[in-house]
Amino acid sequence: MGIYGAINTAVSGLSAQATALENISGNVANSQTTGYKRLDTTFSDLVSGGGYTQAAQVSGTTTSTSRATNSIQGDITDVDVDTYMAINGEGYFVVTRASDVVDGSTSFAEETFYTRAGDFERDQEGYLINGAGYYLQGFPLDPDTGNAIGDAPEVIRVENQPLAASATTTVDYQANLPRIPQPDDYDGTDASALLSGTVGTGNVDAAQNDDFLDSSISGGSITIYNQNGTAMNIDVRYAKTVNEDAGVPVEDTWNMYIATGEETGDTWYNVGEVTFDSTGELSSMDGTLGIGTADFANENFTITSLTIGGTTVSDVEISFGGGALTQYSDADGTASSVSLDQDGFPAGELVGVAVDESGRVIASYSNNQQRPVFEIPLATFEADQNLQRVDGAAFAATSSSGDPDLTGGGQIRSNKLELSNADIADEFSKLIITQQAYSANSKIVTSADEMLDSALNMVR
Repeated sequence: MGIYGAINTAVSGLSAQATALENISGNVANSQTTGYKRLDTTFSDLVSGGGYTQAAQVSGTTTSTSRATNSIQGDITDVDVDTYMAINGEGYFVVTRASDVVDGSTSFAEETFYTRAGDFERDQEGYLINGAGYYLQGFPLDPDTGNAIGDAPEVIRVENQPLAASATTTVDYQANLPRIPQPDDYDGTDASALLSGTVGTGNVDAAQNDDFLDSSISGGSITIYNQNGTAMNIDVRYAKTVNEDAGVPVEDTWNMYIATGEETGDTWYNVGEVTFDSTGELSSMDGTLGIGTADFANENFTITSLTIGGTTVSDVEISFGGGALTQYSDADGTASSVSLDQDGFPAGELVGVAVDESGRVIASYSNNQQRPVFEIPLATFEADQNLQRVDGAAFAATSSSGDPDLTGGGQIRSNKLELSNADIADEFSKLIITQQAYSANSKIVTSADEMLDSALNMVR
């Protein structure tokens, strides 16, 4: 059986090397496929029948099996698409396929797949789909808490729905008021140019408007929004009032005003009074003189149903938290270090979708607002080398791979892609070895055939 055994062994070698060549061919073909994981080839010997002693044993045949390289990461490259992403470390994106499209609406299969190909782009329906046709899945986020909802991922969809307006509720205010103001009609000594005590304890009407502007200093301005997104401008001014008995300004005490937006009637609201101590720190607040309710403990004024230019916004809190309102000397006699920030915004249209470094899908709107809408999980497996390969550089779970774990994985890198882990140079090196081995096995078949011919010719 020696010659026949040699032929059988050589044929097994030809078959094994053909499998290796097929894997090399597939790796070379997919060397530019995003997220592709190459298949290497493992050879194993099959011991043929033989004696119990070493001298009686023969080498036997061979077989080949494919070996997955799922755990070997491909190079990560930068890209300019905001929804492209790569995984640095373990894990797979959770994806699914479309099952049907009816009247322009896509329905999805119940099967779940896993891929490293992160070339996802938003389609006309708002779904994130990669180049192989797989739809990305993730956890929707609660708009109030930002936490993921549920424990089963769903197909990610960012629709073209406008972001609703949000009314301003808080204006964070920072400013330093001068110890000696320098309004237009005040040189620091003429107290008569300041507001009278009467004007300083209430709103300013149109008849007093010019005098008010000449004897007060600007405190900055900001745009706020009501419940339906209508913009209103808040102009702030400060003035010291005159102690009518002494005829001098009330030291370290200011009244805060907001423009009403009207040209007749009251033109400025008196919000309230603030007083500073000798160090320039806020020492008291009085809301009984104007429209604001003072809360000195929290350093804020609250204005109920503020109306500006005929438009009303719900309650607005003007906050000086953290000692943001001070009175330090200023040679210019004007308010300095003025900063106003508010939390409202008008309605906005969707203008872009991106993925951030924490693996969240971010929707951007025309009103400069951004909202995280989905969290992208990464699936890991106890034995990901046993995943079943499917078309499009994707995988399906098997009983040997174990169930997916969506609580771990590596880091999602935005604006990047993972390239194929098949290297052309390495594959060509394998190709040379495979070709030589195949030729050698075919030579054994030829030699064995010649030996059989010689044996048959002996009896002729």
